[in-house]
Amino acid sequence: MAETIITVEGVILDERTVVTLTELTRVCGVSLDQVRLMVSEGMLHPLGRAPEHWRFTGVEVRRTRRALRLQQDLELNLAGVALALDLLDEVEHLRSRVRCLEQQLGALSDAEGPG
Repeated sequence: MAETIITVEGVILDERTVVTLTELTRVCGVSLDQVRLMVSEGMLHPLGRAPEHWRFTGVEVRRTRRALRLQQDLELNLAGVALALDLLDEVEHLRSRVRCLEQQLGALSDAEGPG
């Protein structure tokens, strides 16, 4: 019986993380052409004008990974993925606003005190 060896590699990314185009392709397992298509479709917004100068934030890396999952899991085309990403971003934004409003409402309730 053959033994299976699994290698797990992880990189912690945040908004301040910046990667090159080559690093993005390696980290996300995408081709240069796929990244170029995602940029032309408006899914990714690299820093820099030309591909050789493109830099991607941690947010863009997460967005790339999410786009790939949407393509694979839901079999969406690029236009569908772009729309889904926009909708998911809007949901996240609205959830954040709701949390903020709930905190403000809680603070108001606490300030008023009992009864």
